[in-house]
Amino acid sequence: MDRLLDVTEVSKLLKCNRNKVYDLINSGALQGLKLGRIKVSSIELHDFLIRNAGNDLSDPYNIKPFKKGEEN
Repeated sequence: MDRLLDVTEVSKLLKCNRNKVYDLINSGALQGLKLGRIKVSSIELHDFLIRNAGNDLSDPYNIKPFKKGEEN
């Protein structure tokens, strides 16, 4: 079932900070919606992970393929 997740919940699931989630949303990489506060559907989060498998999202405004051997 589809659920709406707030930014804090998304950040915990992605193991990143809330600012990174806002950056992902503002860049258009992750689709959010505003219902009082910004929310992300669980289906969108799942699709985001599939769409970006193998990508380096360090800079959400410049997404590029992740190179093996790079850790930072």
